[in-house]
Amino acid sequence: MIFIESITVAIRALLLNKLRSLLTILGIIIGIAAVLAMVAIGDGAKEIILEDLKKINGINVFTVLQTSSRWVAGRRVPARSGEYLNYGDVQAIERECLSVKMVAPRVPVWSRVLMQASDGTNIRAGYNGVNETYALAMEWDLATGRFISEEDVKNSVKVVVLGANVATGLFGEVSPLGKEIKIAHSSTSATKERLIVIGILMPRGRSLEFGFSFDDLVFMPITTVQQRFTGNDRIPQIAVHVHTVEDIPRAIEEVKTVIRKRHRNQNDFFGTFDVRLGLARLMKISILIKTALGSIAGFSLLVGGLGIMNMMLVAVGERTREIGLRKAFGAKRSDILLQFLSESIFMCSTGGIFGIGFGVFASKGMAYIAVRIVKIVPEWPTVLSPQWALISIFFSTLLGVGFGLYPAIKAMQMSPIEALRTE
Repeated sequence: MIFIESITVAIRALLLNKLRSLLTILGIIIGIAAVLAMVAIGDGAKEIILEDLKKINGINVFTVLQTSSRWVAGRRVPARSGEYLNYGDVQAIERECLSVKMVAPRVPVWSRVLMQASDGTNIRAGYNGVNETYALAMEWDLATGRFISEEDVKNSVKVVVLGANVATGLFGEVSPLGKEIKIAHSSTSATKERLIVIGILMPRGRSLEFGFSFDDLVFMPITTVQQRFTGNDRIPQIAVHVHTVEDIPRAIEEVKTVIRKRHRNQNDFFGTFDVRLGLARLMKISILIKTALGSIAGFSLLVGGLGIMNMMLVAVGERTREIGLRKAFGAKRSDILLQFLSESIFMCSTGGIFGIGFGVFASKGMAYIAVRIVKIVPEWPTVLSPQWALISIFFSTLLGVGFGLYPAIKAMQMSPIEALRTE
């Protein structure tokens, strides 16, 4: 009996018991769909994490931070060198560090500073002093107007670019371009500076990790902030963007070398924060969740496989005389084995194919539920890759072989005489 004939006989046998075959296949469909849905939801969580990192900087970046102390032998030791980061360090990093793609310095004030439009409307928001590379480094588009230019930085021009929420809060639907706003020096200061609005940024959204929204910020030339607001040339943060994630360790060493060379070989006044460390922790959590959910869903697939074995054992018992007749007419043991194994493989493969389709709908439904339960993201992406679809089909076929092998061997080993005697 050739393989094609075995498949034909298997399909004919399954059609004789349509309801039983359908219920058995349904177990495989549910199992495959559950596993795919869990994997899709888990990979969706990974996409959310990566998208959240893009909001704040991206993954090809590390930050050089001004520090007032450092850990030595398990205790905090204050910085005594008196050194601090400045714009010369930014230019030196750009000029001398080959692994660095671009540098975005920042003088941030995250606290709720009073901002006021000319009609008296006011809100509280934060401001950042940045240079012309900031929007490009952040891959942040403008809704209207322009961003801070090199000339604005060089001449300390009193201009400001508004985040989406600030623009709406101060001006509503009216275009703020060319209009004047007043910004307080700090959350407690009554002194305000007048600046002209030159642009509005596209909405960026809230960071899940840090809990703030860049849309609640305004951006000014870094030199303007230093002259008008802080009164010094310090730069607390320098975001260093590299070409690839693999370049980060080398770039960190290059940047440290440049800064030490410029500051009398002192290193107690700055530190580095590598976003990959936080990303690695989040990814471990994501993998753990996906593995746990996938394992739970895998049990339903195991139950479906046991259902296949149970049905095939029943089928062998019901068709004992048929097996005897086939052997009496010259069927080989391998023919009997192939016949029943084909039935098992056909059921599992069919269940796997339909399970992929059902898994797509199941993952969409679970993503919808996840958004309603975990109300921190407006949408939960589902990621169903062709690789997992192929793995599902292969695994379901493997299930057919694994759970159908014992019933098939049992049928193969039957004596034709004993089988023909069976009522």
